[in-house]
Amino acid sequence: MSSTEAPTKRGRPGYDQQSVLLIAVDVFNKHGYDATSMGILAENLGISKSAIYHHVPSKGDLLKLALEHALGGLEAILEEPEAKEGSAEARLEFVLRQTISVLVDRLPFVTLLLRLRGNTEIERNAMERRRAFDHIVAGLISSAQDEGSMRKDIDPRTVTRLLFGTINSIVEWYKPAGSLSPEKLADDVIAMAFRGLHANP
Repeated sequence: MSSTEAPTKRGRPGYDQQSVLLIAVDVFNKHGYDATSMGILAENLGISKSAIYHHVPSKGDLLKLALEHALGGLEAILEEPEAKEGSAEARLEFVLRQTISVLVDRLPFVTLLLRLRGNTEIERNAMERRRAFDHIVAGLISSAQDEGSMRKDIDPRTVTRLLFGTINSIVEWYKPAGSLSPEKLADDVIAMAFRGLHANP
């Protein structure tokens, strides 16, 4: 599902819930969720504040829908057969590649997820789900170390933080319309993470 395929619910003429959500996410990312009022949302949508309530009950509901779109995509990766079967190294590579794919495909939604501060219950729940995802990846790294396919002298939690630090930074600089395709981006990240930057002898 692409970032333009968020959950849809018909509302007032001219907008549906999907289009309201897409604009709201862009505004949240620009101003920050806390600093975004319903008035700012209404101004960006070109409608009255009361009209927004025909689509969602509150600003928090918009945030919840947006975060579910990001987290649902990430969590679905772990349900794929390739994430459950095969060597730990192969499963780890699959999860990382798919994580990059979801990030690129749902860029504004994942950007919002990564910028959460935990000031609301909705944010804290989302951050907990994200930590659970990271924990599973750390487990894959640990299993790969036990298999002997990855070096054992680096703590799996450190590897996880470094890997996701690299992957999460993509939201700050990647341009979907640029010359770097999502597939080449994933290839480059995987090559650097698994084989380093040493030139072949």
